Amino acid sequence: MIQLDNVSFGYNRRKQVFENLNMQLSPGHIYGLLGKNGAGKSSLLRLIAGLLFPSDGQIVINRYKPRKRQPAFLQDVFFIPEEVYLPAVSIDRYLAIMAPFYPQFDEALFRRYIEEFEIPDSNRLTEISHGQKKKAQIAFALAANTKVLLMDEPTNGLDIPSKSQFRRIVSAALNPDRLILISTHQVRDLDHLIDSIIILNEYQVLMQHSLEAVTERLYFGTRPTLDGSELYSEPALRGYKTISENLAGEESRVDLEQLFNAVTTHPLRIRDLFQKEPTYHPRS
Repeated sequence: MIQLDNVSFGYNRRKQVFENLNMQLSPGHIYGLLGKNGAGKSSLLRLIAGLLFPSDGQIVINRYKPRKRQPAFLQDVFFIPEEVYLPAVSIDRYLAIMAPFYPQFDEALFRRYIEEFEIPDSNRLTEISHGQKKKAQIAFALAANTKVLLMDEPTNGLDIPSKSQFRRIVSAALNPDRLILISTHQVRDLDHLIDSIIILNEYQVLMQHSLEAVTERLYFGTRPTLDGSELYSEPALRGYKTISENLAGEESRVDLEQLFNAVTTHPLRIRDLFQKEPTYHPRS
């Protein structure tokens, strides 16, 4: 559904963001896009949405090239930027203006999201809080039922209950024909939501795998002491949180923050591990 072939992009000759970036994303998945500040997460989303143009290479979304901004492309892609700006109109007026641009828009679904997010529908959109504006935009985006939904830092400004609501509503909105790509530096906000992870660093994709593939290759655990076999470790309350090669084929839960730190600290070591065939040595 989303195909990037040898994509290069920079804001000027001295600041190259991507060089020969290749990526393929499929429907039926919620992808988490992680990276340090300045790694190009927002730029990548804007390239996919057709708001920025690659200097080289090609991007294709559902047979369309985003840079052409064709109506058939625009009605099936929704992009939520980090900073949300809404007009000084009521929710009803906003729907009357914006909903016709999205043929699959479901007003009943939107009203349900608004109620669940506890957004007052009597005020103008400019009179509600920043968090409520964010939730209103998320509700509209999900109700638009586009095949591609791009979110840049959607949980910024949301309180803890709203983040839980966000994860629940977004996960329920996924279907086999829909692709959701979420960029964030609030790594823990994606826990129990995404099923695939993309990590950007130094002009390239360091990791793009399903969480199932990650737990097949890596084991996340806690140890009282270190023995040198760990791929990554960090101090914890009762010893060390560690990532090690999953030689015994054990199940564990991915710690997204720990995984991000491991991949950006030891990129070559992690990459080589995922390139070789897995070898299991079950414990006796």
